[in-house]
Amino acid sequence: MDDRFNTTAGWVLACGIVALGLTSISTRFFEATNVKKPEHAGFEIAGVVREGGGAAAAEEPIEARLAKADPAKGAATFAKCKSCHTDTQGGANGIGPNLFGVVGEAVAAGRGGFAFSDDLKNVGGKWDWTTLDHWLKSPKAMAAGTKMTFAGLSDGAERANVIAYLNTMGSNLPLPAVPAAAPAADAKAGEPAAAAPAAPEASKK
Repeated sequence: MDDRFNTTAGWVLACGIVALGLTSISTRFFEATNVKKPEHAGFEIAGVVREGGGAAAAEEPIEARLAKADPAKGAATFAKCKSCHTDTQGGANGIGPNLFGVVGEAVAAGRGGFAFSDDLKNVGGKWDWTTLDHWLKSPKAMAAGTKMTFAGLSDGAERANVIAYLNTMGSNLPLPAVPAAAPAADAKAGEPAAAAPAAPEASKK
């Protein structure tokens, strides 16, 4: 009697231990597959605006960047361009035109008869500060059919350095004035300025 009771009790206890172990294992398994997703995928990187999280900081106008430009740094950047361009007076055209004195000159004109693309000819105007800035940022965006394979310079300060350097190579135009600062950011767009308080009426005699 006692042996049968002890055997039965042992089996019950063993089954309980096995059931408890299986419960623990299954709980861990299902929790592992039920992973909570983070609110935002990936990692936050300092200084980078997340998509949909606001516009990137506006680039300074070219006039302001030119005021701080360094022609020496522009010369270092332009060294990468010398496989296609020359920048000395009387220099020959290569894959690209000679660029001596190009600042202020008409777009796609002169340059010793260089064969410019029709798309660039259709741009018109002059190689002024703004046009050069747009061109150096993305030639294809300005003239899709350009023969120039250069992808462009995304850094605004670097573009200003190159333009400042090119200006020293035969053009020597005075740098443009820096535009006045924009109104205070907290001013509401379109809201008229507050009227000055009216002067008190003179007391009637």
